[in-house]
Amino acid sequence: MTYLKSFADYRFLFLLLLFTFSKANAEETENLTPPPPTIAASSYILQDYNTGKVLAENNADVKLAPASLTKILAVYVVFKEIKNGHLHLEDKVTISQNAWKTSGSRMFITVNDQVKVEDLLKGVIIQSGNDASVALAEHVAGNEATFAELMNQHAARLGMVNSHSENSDGLPSESHYTTARDLAIITTALIKEFPEYYPWFSQKEFTYNKITQQNRNMLLSRDESVDGVKTGHTEDAGYCLVTSALRNGMRLISAVMGTESVNARANANQTLLNYGFRFFESHRLYQGKTSIKETRIWKGATETLQLGLADDLYVTIPRRRYNDLKATINVDKQIIAPVKTGDKLGSVTVALKNEIIATKDLVALKEVDKGGIVRRLYDSALMMIKKPDGN
Repeated sequence: MTYLKSFADYRFLFLLLLFTFSKANAEETENLTPPPPTIAASSYILQDYNTGKVLAENNADVKLAPASLTKILAVYVVFKEIKNGHLHLEDKVTISQNAWKTSGSRMFITVNDQVKVEDLLKGVIIQSGNDASVALAEHVAGNEATFAELMNQHAARLGMVNSHSENSDGLPSESHYTTARDLAIITTALIKEFPEYYPWFSQKEFTYNKITQQNRNMLLSRDESVDGVKTGHTEDAGYCLVTSALRNGMRLISAVMGTESVNARANANQTLLNYGFRFFESHRLYQGKTSIKETRIWKGATETLQLGLADDLYVTIPRRRYNDLKATINVDKQIIAPVKTGDKLGSVTVALKNEIIATKDLVALKEVDKGGIVRRLYDSALMMIKKPDGN
């Protein structure tokens, strides 16, 4: 047995233990994530665009008046009509008396004007023109009530379970409401499905009929990472703002409803975004439609099958925790041809320490037909000999 023989030995041991404890404590402190900041708003949410992970929220499912945040959904519906070939950016819209007289913020179109769909969209997105919103609604659906039903159908399809639209512009109506969470859903869908049009949301001004109006989103000038999305205000709704920002490949979406002023809504969104970017990070672990596992396929025209994910797999984690991630790939036992592209044949699971944070289906990346009679008989014999997993 070895004994400590001097004060120096004790001192060395003490310093060694102190260093080890301090290092472990420092690493633990480094990995701490503080709670989200408190925001003075009726409702808010902050979430990662790629994963949908919520980083902060309060009253996110409370139904509230959305004011002009309504126009995010209205514009989404118009974009859908363009994508489906029912509408074109160069199409001319005849402005009705009803659209012209719409109250609130305006693009300043006049009765019987022939205005391009693209200009009206920019009038809605950048100038928040209620008149432009109504004009587009009438052009797409014949009248605003029918257009609102289109909005509700798309909202239901996207999973906006706590939203209902009565109009296209967000003017007050008893049965017109949404939530912060639903606003994050529609914003995510809009950015993903229409990347060619999304840059319009970062445009700081737009001129129509020789009248230039500024985008009311103050963060477009204050924070270069912010590239959208939409402001809103009525007496009932308060001051509202949905923002999206991209920093170092990570995109966050924040929705704040019911603040007290223009500055308050900008500051609230800025605070949420800064918190998310400071304490979290997003990683793409696997690229969609790319092989991540080759496996044996039995009785097929080929002996091997490439497996991957239908879409990219992203994770959102606290900063400095990347090395704690562990991915597990599980492949179904004895895969037998025929197999179609997209068939689910396993899973990829990602855990952070012992907590599962993401799971996605492992799918066939190519179709494999049945093999010939000789191949099928040969493989049948082999399968009787092979271990149960068959891979």
